[in-house]
Amino acid sequence: MTSAPTVDGRSARAQRTRDSVVNAVLELANSGQVRPTAREIAERAGISVRSVYVHFDDLDDLFRAAAARHFEQMSTLLQPVDAGLPLEQRITAAADQRVAIHENFGAVRRAAEQWAPLSPALADVLRTGREVSRQDIERLFGAVLTGRADHDIALGALTLLLGANAWDSLREQGLSMDAASEIIVHTMTRLLEQT
Repeated sequence: MTSAPTVDGRSARAQRTRDSVVNAVLELANSGQVRPTAREIAERAGISVRSVYVHFDDLDDLFRAAAARHFEQMSTLLQPVDAGLPLEQRITAAADQRVAIHENFGAVRRAAEQWAPLSPALADVLRTGREVSRQDIERLFGAVLTGRADHDIALGALTLLLGANAWDSLREQGLSMDAASEIIVHTMTRLLEQT
């Protein structure tokens, strides 16, 4: 009868430790450390390196847990844009959504891209994210492109425009968020207005 609280206490401590390790990974990535070591992760979490591996099978297991937490944090930004909006509003809403995602979560994505060649879990998360993004763009703008000879090219261009690499490139040019967003909206509008 006295063992239940002990087990519950251990489970709670183990979950707190797992959470602190996952949070440490995301905090390090957000601070610009795209390839933190197990030692850096442990130091940020306030535990020993050995404890990292007690709670996670390997770094891939840890990265899978961090990716799941990351998507929880992004959930409010991942609500689908209404495909029934007028085209101009749909373009602006889609651009605003992607800009918010890239600005707020770009550091974690860049860290995941650095680790992906060594992490099947992260490679899969990134691949799935790109596919979901492309499907969402087709959901939003596919009807506008129906019947166009350049359907696939235009869809690819929209995917590129709303993607992380285009956003990073615009921001690296020193453009403000507003100026970079204006370029994306303007280019999408021109692309979708073509007959």
